[in-house]
Amino acid sequence: MKKQLSLLLLAVSLLFSCNQEKPGGTLVTESFGEVNGQEVQLYTITFPGQLTAQVTNYGGIITSLQVPDRAGNLEHVVLGYDDLNSYQEGSYYFGALIGRFCNRIDQGIFELDGTSYELTANDGPNHLNGGREGFDKVVWEEVDQQINRDVISLTLQYLSPDGEEGYPGSLTGRVTYVFTPNALDITYQATTDKPTIVNLTQHTYFNLSGNAKEDVLEHELQLDATAFLPVDSTLIPTGEIRLVQTTPFDFTQPKLIGQDIDQDDQQILYGMGYDHCWILDGGITNTPRPVGSLFHPGSGRKMDIFTTEPALQVYSGNFLDGPIRGKDDQVYDTRYGLCLETQHYPDSPNQPDFPSVVLRPGEEYTSQTTYVFSVEE
Repeated sequence: MKKQLSLLLLAVSLLFSCNQEKPGGTLVTESFGEVNGQEVQLYTITFPGQLTAQVTNYGGIITSLQVPDRAGNLEHVVLGYDDLNSYQEGSYYFGALIGRFCNRIDQGIFELDGTSYELTANDGPNHLNGGREGFDKVVWEEVDQQINRDVISLTLQYLSPDGEEGYPGSLTGRVTYVFTPNALDITYQATTDKPTIVNLTQHTYFNLSGNAKEDVLEHELQLDATAFLPVDSTLIPTGEIRLVQTTPFDFTQPKLIGQDIDQDDQQILYGMGYDHCWILDGGITNTPRPVGSLFHPGSGRKMDIFTTEPALQVYSGNFLDGPIRGKDDQVYDTRYGLCLETQHYPDSPNQPDFPSVVLRPGEEYTSQTTYVFSVEE
């Protein structure tokens, strides 16, 4: 299965790549420090002149991702820190894996098979991104590396014990990062020994300007989504599915993120910008399909998004209440990063009309998302 996914990713990414011959990729492993006596690793993946990435098994965090602009200059296109301690102390989820349940659950309470479960409330009255010590704050075990000329993969695994952050069942989560010279593919898998809920994603903040030179408002976003989920004042979905047409949430055609982000709209006011879930056309699919793109006209960098998921949370970094000192001492401020989190709907356990997020023994949760990078003149 993994080989098939890698070949699929390579085929997709090569559609966007140039024909110039480049040296093969490499993966280097080094120590990144310790957490509670557990050694933490930093993995550096390099395709010379094309893509360089760094991943740590603490939180499965993508600490760095560099791709070229139209002049061939490699620069950082994600927000992050240089050291492990900053990730331990930080509260912004830079580059992290999110689980067991990404996004919000109303009051941190849900019912499953007649039993009520109470999760950690860490976002006002609500549960957010797996709780106080979710998948972003644990050390994952490396279980596999695969290094080929144009495909490099890293597989991480974490056993979440029964009752962690209030979730039922022991859940084994596995995430495989696959890199090619111009793409990142993420496959999520999970199994459980007791009925539970699961909704995994990646919380990378993208900024295609390069080294976060500016905020993301001059990026163009396009989404294959004709509807979104309105929220209440605590950012919990109301249950309504609203068409994006004639609203600030219409990105069916490429549009600058900053064009409507400060409109006098109740939903914009609740989120202090965009912090909402778009319903992707096509629903849940077996293989990733194209669902949108992000483009920065100044640098020429473009990122196309493919996923099997039914929804995508767009978060425009409204709560980056800096200044935050990030990688290379770069200052990150409000709206300096854009999260594009493929997922199931927020608060799904409490919304019977939303797609199910229940996982039972004998079943396997699986999800796949691919980000493909290119340049336009």
